[in-house]
Amino acid sequence: MSRRLYQFAISGHCHRVALMLALLGLPYERVEVDLFKRAQREPGFLALNPLGQVPVLDDEGQVLSDSNAILLYLAMRYPGGQAWLPQDALGWARLQRWFSLAASWLDEGPATARFARLSGREVPAQAVQLAERLFGHMEQELQRADWLLGAAPSLADVALYTYTAHAPEGGIELAPYPRLRAWLARVEALPGFVPMVAA
Repeated sequence: MSRRLYQFAISGHCHRVALMLALLGLPYERVEVDLFKRAQREPGFLALNPLGQVPVLDDEGQVLSDSNAILLYLAMRYPGGQAWLPQDALGWARLQRWFSLAASWLDEGPATARFARLSGREVPAQAVQLAERLFGHMEQELQRADWLLGAAPSLADVALYTYTAHAPEGGIELAPYPRLRAWLARVEALPGFVPMVAA
């Protein structure tokens, strides 16, 4: 079997794919792409993903990019994956909403703040504000259920976990969000969970 994940180890986008692979018990080879050295702009990598972004998954010759798209592929392709997917139209709509938040407020909020800190730059105030709005919304949603889509973990939880858990690396504290912190602990208690390396 040939399965490779092209990743940057401290990227939350890459970790969400690595986490899903682990939760499904799928072995793979890690290929490190150092974004700080601009390895994502080298011709060999651009042949895999012309957009020059990680992660990229090569699954037996099927090459996929975009972390949320890869999550969907893995859940629909492999045994056990269906449990991570919604079972009705409303559930799919709610999953898409969380995917949209992962690609907007999560990325532009806690992920941007964290990357600024890692790069030695000042954290943009707008990133902090977006993170606080997102976490406040998640705190409210988690008042209704243990997981973002309800009674069971789903791809929404996988997509939102990493940059939320590592928000303190961007100077964003999680102390004001007790339900959010309890949710993070539930994700970390899932069989097969693997942490992202600390930055």
